[in-house]
Amino acid sequence: MERSRSFIATPPGATIKEQINDRGMSQKEFAARMGMSEKHISKLINGEVQLTVEVARRLELVLGVPCQFWCNLETIYREKLAKVKEENAMEADLAFIKKFPYQEMAQNGWVEETTKAEEKVTNMRKFFEVVQLDMLQNNLIPAGIACRKLSETEKSYYALVAWAQKAKLESRRVKTQPIDIKLLEKSIPQIRKMTCMPAKEFCVKLSELLAECGISIVFLPHIGGSFLHGATFYDSNKIVLGLTVRGKDADKFWFSLFHELGHIVLGHIGKTEGTTSEDEKAADSYASETLIPEKKFNAFAQSGTITENRIKQFAAEEEIDAGIVLGRLQKYGYVQYGWYKNLKKQYRIV
Repeated sequence: MERSRSFIATPPGATIKEQINDRGMSQKEFAARMGMSEKHISKLINGEVQLTVEVARRLELVLGVPCQFWCNLETIYREKLAKVKEENAMEADLAFIKKFPYQEMAQNGWVEETTKAEEKVTNMRKFFEVVQLDMLQNNLIPAGIACRKLSETEKSYYALVAWAQKAKLESRRVKTQPIDIKLLEKSIPQIRKMTCMPAKEFCVKLSELLAECGISIVFLPHIGGSFLHGATFYDSNKIVLGLTVRGKDADKFWFSLFHELGHIVLGHIGKTEGTTSEDEKAADSYASETLIPEKKFNAFAQSGTITENRIKQFAAEEEIDAGIVLGRLQKYGYVQYGWYKNLKKQYRIV
């Protein structure tokens, strides 16, 4: 017997047991009369095996109860059992779904807007491509994911789960060549020069270039509370690189991009346990050194008074966006955060 909040599913075996008990018959004797093993009869009584038409005919002969009665009993049991399992699964998912940022996902168009809890569950099952959300418990995020985020909380974790799934779904639209890390490494200088391009222009070129390297880049809105900047993982025969614009500043976007490219070049993705703190530091160093080599930056920053014109001149010499130079200067305290705002670009995911 199995039950849920609204349904009870009683197997036909319960009625069989009543019948043989009324006759004072043991299961051993009943099994012999049925021409079946005691083990099968035990499973039949406990609802562990299906009551077939053949068994129903034998029951009619042994117990004198019509075959159709047993067939109907089995049908009713299976229908109620399905309802019990469905309702229990819904109850479990109704609790589980509260961990996800459903409202924000709906605002971004990832799932349909609704205030009905059960509709939310159904929409999320479709989003994650599972019959029950509880199935995600042991496989929430892609194996071997590498990601740049500034904090780790339960809220940020489940936001990452949803964000990574959306990245995976969107990446299916992108056709890529076989993964070629050597080609990616050769393309890094070209990608770096894209920092000076308008967003509409570099997005297309960057996507095409990375696709040649076997990488599908996906631009997604930021999910509040996720502390997430980007994530990279394998999906089938490609690498998915998802990026957001947290805070809208272009320099943060480019640092996150090169951080994720660093994970790829340095071989961090695909690890069973995900990236380590050392991996994250190494990816940070890769991004920092690639965008502005430390020696050149230090020589510039320590060579005199920092002015807007000097920042522009240094950026032009390095063929990099001036806002990235300004961001580095601000980070290390050479320039206050309120200065030279006009040098910083802002991006918005549309």
